[in-house]
This record gives sequence, structure tokens and C-alpha cells, in this order.
Amino acid sequence: METLLKEGIDGLKLDRSDWQLVKFGDVAIQQKQTVDRENTDLTRYVKGEHMHSEDIHLREWGELQDEYLGPAFIRKFEEGDILYGSRRTYLRKVVIAPFDGITSNTTFVIKAKNKRIDKRLLPFIMLSEGFSQHSIRNSKGSVNPYVNWKDLAGYEFLLPPLDTQSELAALFWCAERMNLEKINLLKEITQAFDSHSKFFFKTQASRFLALGECAEIIMGQSPSGTSYNKEGKGYPLINGPTEFTDRYPIKVQWTDKPTKFCEKEDILLCVRGSTTGRMNISNDEYCIGRGVAAIRGKGVFKTTFLEFALRYNVTEIMRLASGSTFPNIDSKTLKSIPLPDVDDDVQDEIVQKLLALDTTRAELIEDMKVTNNFIKSLIGQVF
Repeated sequence: METLLKEGIDGLKLDRSDWQLVKFGDVAIQQKQTVDRENTDLTRYVKGEHMHSEDIHLREWGELQDEYLGPAFIRKFEEGDILYGSRRTYLRKVVIAPFDGITSNTTFVIKAKNKRIDKRLLPFIMLSEGFSQHSIRNSKGSVNPYVNWKDLAGYEFLLPPLDTQSELAALFWCAERMNLEKINLLKEITQAFDSHSKFFFKTQASRFLALGECAEIIMGQSPSGTSYNKEGKGYPLINGPTEFTDRYPIKVQWTDKPTKFCEKEDILLCVRGSTTGRMNISNDEYCIGRGVAAIRGKGVFKTTFLEFALRYNVTEIMRLASGSTFPNIDSKTLKSIPLPDVDDDVQDEIVQKLLALDTTRAELIEDMKVTNNFIKSLIGQVF
């Protein structure tokens, strides 16, 4: 599909000789209709936190009866309007409203001037690098920067004739539909993974053991700061999430006076700070600092089985962590975490099923990154 889309954009050849320089305010208007929340049929609202960066699809919202909203939530929007986060615009929150509702007065409600622009194209213009940089440059304030509509409306860009707009909009939405299909598939796979995990590690389990009985646990100890280097001398050092990625850590610094070690294929668990509970899998022998614990299976318990069990128990790990401003989990508490006591062959069955789902999910996430990068490239080529 990506190949067909690339051929489609190449086939347009994008002769800009008949494109016109316009201002954003020439093709879009800000809606300022207000709502009396005590006398309205509207039931749903959208906060800034419901909108996600560079994602034009609204996936979360609130119900008016479920939460108290402050006086700023007076702005009405209609299905098809574009919601734009006017604060911290570097987050690039541009969402197409899928229903009528209410938002705050710090979220711009924007409509396309249909005689000037194909409304399907407008959200992609707002996600372009030029539009985003203009919005950031014109933002005011340092702690919670915001942009005024007047400044946003002054953004200038080249707009093609309506027939070319229609062709471009069709291409953009073809790519976006492809991306949405992958997002929905990822949701299904994640739900299946979570459902299987709950069944294996809670519903089906009848016997439990403490983690300390199933695994060797090595609590990290930070070496002297004077031993750190970035020249590759000694052992690579993991102090915490700075070195973590989605799966395997990266080598950022080394120490020539190592203290505690992990082995290749160990589970690396963050045990201090706001990232307590985050996990990676070791891809080498590392020195581990005090923010990390290494966990490996012992006896009949396989490390891969323990990884899936701990991933299911992340909520329990966070609950057991002490300290509200700087949570941490000590060795005794970590060793006490309950895990299902299952036979060796059952472990293999569980790992096989969860690994298949997890591998599919990881591949899909990588595929989505490719699609998202392609959409960004497409926007960049046009605007």
C-alpha cells in the first residue's frame, strides 16, 4: 500500500506554478459559540489530555455528568470541526471532532472555509512543519506558552487549486485509513494479550510462590561517579531508564570500577523513581546501578515466563513501591511479589501463546512507525 501511495504522490508532480499564497485565516475560521452547561443537550466534553500529539483521531473524551468542569469549558464544537490545542503548541494536538460536544476556551474550534479549501486537507496543513513552527514562534509565555488566533491566522502557505486539493486529500486520507486500520488491529492484539495474561496469571492460577523463590534477584549498586566514562572503558553501565528503550538497553556510559552485574537475557527492572516497574531485557553483561534490579529464573522457572508474569504484575509492583514523591521498591518487597506456581510444560504453553501475540504487536508497532513517517514525509513534500 505504501508503494502505491508513493506512486500516487509522484504522479501528481506537484507543479506549484498555479498555487496561491494564502493566510491560514483566509481558509479557516475560529468558532466561538458558547454553551450554558446547565441548559444543553450536549453530553460529552474534550480536554487537552484527551488529544494526542500528531493524531487527528479522537480516542478519549469525558461525560459531563461524570466530572466537575471549571468555568473555562464553555466552547461548543460540532462534528467535523477541528480542535487545536492552543497551549504548548509544540505538542501538535490537532483532532477532528467525531461528535458534537464541549471543550475549554483554550482549545481552538476551527472550521474550514469550504469555498477556499477542501476541508479534508485542513488538518494535514495544521500538522505541517511550517504551521507548527509558526505557531511555536508566535507563542507567548514561558511556563505554559500559548498562541493567539490572530497570530495563527497570519500563517502563510501555498494553496493549490481545488481540483489538486481534492487529489491530495484523497492521498492523505488513504494513508490515514491505512494507519487507522493498524491502530485498530494493535488495539485488538493488545486486548488479546491482556486477556490471556489475566487468564494465565490470575484466573487460572491456583498456587502462588513469591518471586524470591522463583528467581535470582540482584539489586543494583552504583559505582563511584569518578569511574564513569563514555570511551567504552570497562563495563557498560545501566543506572536506570536513561539507557532503556522499548525492549533492550543501549550503551551510553561505562565504568572501570563495576559493582553489581546482570547477565545477558536477564530482566532489568527499574526500582526507583517515577519509572519504577519499567522493564527491559539485557542484551549483554552490564554493571547495574542502584536504580535497577536484575532478575533471572531459577530452578524450573524460565526467565521469559517471569518477564510476562511481572509485566502483568506492574500495577502490583507500583502499589508496593514506597514513597509518594520518589517511589522505590526494596529487595525484600520485590522478592515478596506473588507469581503463579505452574509446571514446566505449562510455562512453555503460556510463553508460546504470549510471545506470539507480543511479537505480532512489536512488528505492528514498527510497521506503524513506518506509516507515520511516510505520512509526515507526504505532508512535508506538499506543504
